[in-house]
Amino acid sequence: MNDVEAAVTRAHRAEWARVVAALTRRFGDLDVAEEATAEAFAVAVERWPADGVPPNPGAWLTTTAQRKAIDRIRRESKRDDKHKEAQVLSGDDPPEPPGAIGDDRLRLIFTCCHPALAMDARVALTLRMVGGLTMPEIARGFLVAEATMGQRITRAKAKIKAAGIPYRVPSAQDLPARVNGVLTVLFLVFNEGYLATGPGADPVRHDLTAEAIRLTRLIHTLLPEDGEVTGLLALMLLTEARRTARVSASGELVALDEQDRGAWDTALIAEGHRLVRERLVSGVAPGRYQVLAAINAVHTSARDMRDTDWSQILALYDQLVRLDPSPVVALNRAIAVAELDGPQVALAAVDRLGDKLAGYHAFHATRADLLRRLHRGKEARAAYDRAIELAGNSAETAALTRRRDRLR
Repeated sequence: MNDVEAAVTRAHRAEWARVVAALTRRFGDLDVAEEATAEAFAVAVERWPADGVPPNPGAWLTTTAQRKAIDRIRRESKRDDKHKEAQVLSGDDPPEPPGAIGDDRLRLIFTCCHPALAMDARVALTLRMVGGLTMPEIARGFLVAEATMGQRITRAKAKIKAAGIPYRVPSAQDLPARVNGVLTVLFLVFNEGYLATGPGADPVRHDLTAEAIRLTRLIHTLLPEDGEVTGLLALMLLTEARRTARVSASGELVALDEQDRGAWDTALIAEGHRLVRERLVSGVAPGRYQVLAAINAVHTSARDMRDTDWSQILALYDQLVRLDPSPVVALNRAIAVAELDGPQVALAAVDRLGDKLAGYHAFHATRADLLRRLHRGKEARAAYDRAIELAGNSAETAALTRRRDRLR
């Protein structure tokens, strides 16, 4: 890849979502916006090697995409109303007022998380348009097939078009109705950065985790009394605090029980614990993110894995199961059960999840570890093999391979 192609790639990451969202608001058609943006980037790849990278790549891409959109609308003779609109658009219009949200990226996320769409659809669509995740990454985040996720996004676009849902910047009064979807988007972006799922990807993507934390901090400023906003921020901080200890010098993922706790970021841990305590003293029943943050607070309070208060963690997971009875939560709960009641009890709980998590690598990795502890080496090896087959990146594969190869 030459320097110009690399510059186009960087611009794609930084500008794609912004250009698509801007054109969607302008023309009211997400398909036109995406097609015009794709055409603009294609022109950039063709012309920048000869003409040089423009001083402001984002502005160049926006202008080119807008012209492509106008050309496309003009060519579609059956869309007379869009044609008239395109004729009066010159690109010299004053920028849309920012409303209650000053940050461009966060404003776009709130704009895209329209409450008229089902939660899964609005989250997936926003991740695609603004979150910077690819379709395979989004599908893995939802534990569904890529084709299934593609259909959800297509249906969401069709509903926007059929219902005439406007892409307007939300007011301060609109934020509470949209914040749950926004938090889900940021949680999934953070998760992809915490442990990238794509093959060949860096195991930890600090660009994604840092941006998710930055945006969540902004929401916390906007909605300081929202417990779930506080909970998600605490969860992110306590997770991010362990980042430097999670990958070894050889590029292998390091499990929690093997991490050097002296390498954890004490400042982030202190801030995360403060936020958790803040929610505990509020007296308000916690939501999902608050309970997850509390679980991480227990883990990061222990100086050693042996000091972990597993009974408290299990009690928190029991609370979380009532809020979020998903198979992934049940799988994580079983890990705590193994520490208190033994691997045999935990394995029985894990095996009951097989039908729902058969394609999830962590399910097989958890089974493999429990089988290893039960000295069922042949079954453990088969489970490790399946986990390795499904694992998302080389660091995770290396860790699973090492554990498998230590089996007798």
